[in-house]
Amino acid sequence: MDSVQMISHIEKSLNYSVYDVKWIPCTAKFVAVGSQPKGTGTVQIYELNHGSLDLVRETEKQVSLKCCSFGASRLRAEHLAVGDFAGKLAVYDLERLDAPVYEATGHEGIINTLDAIGGSTVNCGAPEIVTGGRDGSVKVWDPRQPNDPVANICPAGKDSLQRRDCWAVGFGDSHNPVERVVCSGYDNGDLKLVDLRNLKLRWETNVKNGICSVEFDRKDIRMNKLAVSTLEGGLHVFDMRTQHSKHGFASVREKTVGQSLGTNGVVSAAKSTVWTVKHLPQNRDIFMTGGGSGNVRIWLYHYPEKRSKTLTDGEEEGVAGSLEMLHATTLSTQPVHTFDWSPDRQGLAVCGSFDQTVRVLITTNLNLH
Repeated sequence: MDSVQMISHIEKSLNYSVYDVKWIPCTAKFVAVGSQPKGTGTVQIYELNHGSLDLVRETEKQVSLKCCSFGASRLRAEHLAVGDFAGKLAVYDLERLDAPVYEATGHEGIINTLDAIGGSTVNCGAPEIVTGGRDGSVKVWDPRQPNDPVANICPAGKDSLQRRDCWAVGFGDSHNPVERVVCSGYDNGDLKLVDLRNLKLRWETNVKNGICSVEFDRKDIRMNKLAVSTLEGGLHVFDMRTQHSKHGFASVREKTVGQSLGTNGVVSAAKSTVWTVKHLPQNRDIFMTGGGSGNVRIWLYHYPEKRSKTLTDGEEEGVAGSLEMLHATTLSTQPVHTFDWSPDRQGLAVCGSFDQTVRVLITTNLNLH
């Protein structure tokens, strides 16, 4: 069989709400962070061991933890960046989880999302962490510089009174030592692209529904594709190679991504939130989405014959490709809101859902597409 199949290999019930999961590079381990019922935070490290999961290490923090990333860590350092419910960013050495090696308080209220770049897996540019908060601000941090962010992206003047909740952030375009962008998504559907080299807003649009997740297909190449998932079943993929002065970037929208198959075999008209989108590290044209009805879908992006066209005025405009769904499965009765592909083993993944369960997944035949 050549078709893609996703199998739930191991399921582990937890006694806390898991908010984020990440594989530890070059290992068979992953980290899970979340919130205990009493409001404290939890960091747990699990290791795959012959078909089971062993709890290797855990620690409890005073405040619930929301998001994490190894993106700014050197490969062997295993430094985990974590954002919490009190607006604090901390970086922990996994060998010494009792005290952070870096911390900064930069947001009023929850850090909803973070992304990191510049570790050993991405060769260009400085190690940086971007955080997005409930206060509407997006801040870029360099762990080598204490206290203050290296960039603070937030509305000024009258607009500051109408700040929107930032739900998603992502780095991209880091293809040389000086170029880098940050993309941020907000609860009202605003999508903003900021050039960090010049600290200028390069592009903005609105996708009409709150943005839950954004991700470039690769962070360390010239901008190629950007996937955006939203409330009410929205999935948009933007071709980021050609920007038109008025129309921006071309995109394809998948309108049925949030629909679910009922027990009677009829597709439900209600569209559920698409919580997360993650590109396969070994193939940038394959990505997954995690849905509010507990489903996971795997997609393949097809490029058009020509990625741009010349308009009558001589300006170039991008041409969007198309999406093919390779596989769909339902893993849980609750939303699959966090997911991470293994950077080392194609098809190996871990996900977390609101039923307080983490699942190790195996996906077959990805190399055939």
